[in-house]
Order: sequence, then C-alpha cells, then structure tokens
Amino acid sequence: MFYWLFHWIVKITGFIPQLFLINPKVYYEDKAVQSRKIKGKAIVMPNHHTVLDVAVLKFIFWGRTLRTLMAEVLFKKNFFMTLFLKCLGGIKVDRDSHDFSFIAKSKKILDKGGVIEIYPESRIAKPDEQKPLPFKPSVVYLALESDAPIIPVYHNGNHFKKGKCEAIIGKPIFVKDYYDETKPEKENLDYICNMLRDKIIDLSRQLEQKKKG
Repeated sequence: MFYWLFHWIVKITGFIPQLFLINPKVYYEDKAVQSRKIKGKAIVMPNHHTVLDVAVLKFIFWGRTLRTLMAEVLFKKNFFMTLFLKCLGGIKVDRDSHDFSFIAKSKKILDKGGVIEIYPESRIAKPDEQKPLPFKPSVVYLALESDAPIIPVYHNGNHFKKGKCEAIIGKPIFVKDYYDETKPEKENLDYICNMLRDKIIDLSRQLEQKKKG
C-alpha cells in the first residue's frame, strides 16, 4: 500500500513537468493485444539509455505501480537517494555478488499480481558499444519462476533532450513457450536471452516504420 501511495504522489506531482521533459508518444505492436494498460502480473522489459528511463516507463504505464530492479550503485549515492529509491519500491540487485534474493522478492510481488520492471542489459552502454547490450538471464529466470508474461518495450531515449520521446510496446512473451526441456539449461537461457534482445531490436525497427506512416 505504501509503495502504491508513494508512486501516485510522485506521478501526480511530476505530471506537469513530465509533459515538457518526457511526454512519450507511444506506439503499439498490436494495441488490441497489449496497450498501456497492464492486467494482472507482468514483467516490463525495456531497453536502457540512462537512469532516467525509470521515469519514462512510470509515465508510459501510468495506471500500474512498477517495482523496478535497480543496480546496487544507485543505493550508494547518498542517504536521500537511497531513501527515495526504497520509498519508490526499488529492488536492489548487487551485480558484484552471487546474491539472487532479488528473484525471490520479485516473484512474491508477481505472485500477488504486481508488475516488475527489469533492464536485462544490466547497465548503460558505453559510447562505443552496440545497443542493446547482451541480455542477462535474470529476466528469463524470473519469467520462468513466476510464469508472468514479459512485455517488451523499446524507447528512443529522447527524454530530457531536444526531440520527442517515442516508445513502442510489444506483445507479451511467455518464455516457457520457448524453453526446450530436451536441451541443457544454459542453452535454453542463451537462446531465450538472444530472442528477447532480437525482439527489442525488432521493435526499434517497427517504431521507425510506424513513424513513417
């Protein structure tokens, strides 16, 4: 209840500023299948440009409370940042340890019908790196454990910059449909991670096509 209330305080107070700084124009792979309304549990899976992507996704999916998986470095900035992220319901992921408790925490939220936001690239790409970065398997593990659909989202990263912030929401993906029990786990994880990354790339192409007409 607290996270829901805090999310709405942030959204309401930030609504007017976001009209000038974000105000995303949203397209759809198939709006009849998946719109900005999320029914039931789901894993929102966007590409990653900056730490401000979190704000973009919260205003794209206005009606739901997204609990975001966040890198440990964000919780080390300062006391006020740590407090804000905790109030926002951020789930800390320590990328330098073998602590996977964030999977269990996320699954509990999903089992209660909540929505998890995860950035499978795990970090922001450097200027000389190809985007999107290779996907980490955490999103696959979580989808398999929770049986929650993954909603892929591509956005162009033009928030807080000159130019229009544009995004496209893809159709839900159930990763169990792509898991082959006859193959080793690592082979399955690699295949599904690559498939999900390819989906984000495909959505970026669909966005360009839809903008043209």
